[in-house]
Amino acid sequence: MKKIILTGDRPTGRLHLGHYVGSLRRRVELQNSGEFERIFIMIADAQALTDNADNPEKVRQNIIEVALDYLSCGLDPEKSTLFIQSQVPELCELAFYYMNLVTVQRLQRNPTVKAEIQMRGFSEQTVEGDTTQRQGIPVGFFTYPISQASDITAFKATTVPAGEDQEPMIEQTREIVHKFNSVYGPTLVEPEILLPDNAACMRLPGTDGKAKMSKSLGNCIYLSDTAEEVKKKVMGMYTDPDHLRVEDPGKVEGNTVFTYLDAFCRPGDLAEFLPEYASLDELKAHYRRGGLGDVKVKRLLIAVLNRTLDPIRERRRYFESRIDEVYKVLEAGSAAARATAAATLDEVRSAMRINYFADRELIEEQARAYAAKHER
Repeated sequence: MKKIILTGDRPTGRLHLGHYVGSLRRRVELQNSGEFERIFIMIADAQALTDNADNPEKVRQNIIEVALDYLSCGLDPEKSTLFIQSQVPELCELAFYYMNLVTVQRLQRNPTVKAEIQMRGFSEQTVEGDTTQRQGIPVGFFTYPISQASDITAFKATTVPAGEDQEPMIEQTREIVHKFNSVYGPTLVEPEILLPDNAACMRLPGTDGKAKMSKSLGNCIYLSDTAEEVKKKVMGMYTDPDHLRVEDPGKVEGNTVFTYLDAFCRPGDLAEFLPEYASLDELKAHYRRGGLGDVKVKRLLIAVLNRTLDPIRERRRYFESRIDEVYKVLEAGSAAARATAAATLDEVRSAMRINYFADRELIEEQARAYAAKHER
């Protein structure tokens, strides 16, 4: 089977370090590995509109921000197909057909949907015993696991690089594929999730120590932040609240600064930026026994992060001066993605027996039947 990747991001703002360690960095590695026949990377603007319908201009303006972040991180249009979701209308048709394969109750049980509903502040009101009526939830938002399934299956993706919070979504896609193939015959491909291989990257916390880096919580370090902005955010980062004095023993577990170092520190960084320590483990051991201040550790993290972000900033400046070219990349990628999705949709229509005009056998069989009727 061909190995194909589908992944993407909602254009709700600039991308941050959580996106980078959770998927962006891995996408570039996979793109350059030569292991995959095709890689599709989507800017999911239609999905973003499910909870931004009253502010389409925000989504529209953020298309270029996400595209710049993609290109700045090293995604190559010659190796990866970068496209905009709404420019591939075949995805909507596939989602419409898949809606008949999923129950409302199954969507309500999806842990990711529950978490997203809570995070976005949609209200719930319980009525008539155990029946839950959800107030103010757009249908498009509630059914976005189905839309995501159409995105993945349209390109026959075998692999979806994503964070662990997306596992329930991929499982729901697999259920839809299984149900479709059981009813209509083998047509669609079941995808597998590809999780980050570094535990610290599974879900990078925010700078305030919250469970997840989030634009809405204001706890992000963005890929496009300046070196000075990174420094300011790191210096204000959550550490061990009980580590009040330098000589106090400190906790590494749950300490945001060390979590970031686990995610970003590379071999050789200590030798370059803090040569008195042979390794990150040695630095952690010193912090645990006391005698190491938070400021010193934060300065190391600032150096490590800016070493990572400097080439990204440089590439971003390059592409910011060539916005027309960026849109041409997205336009060409969207056309290529649409051609692939259209081919899959043709197969789906054929399997569902709704390809009326393309089914010459059906037309000729019915023509013969009616001709025979009139001959009698």
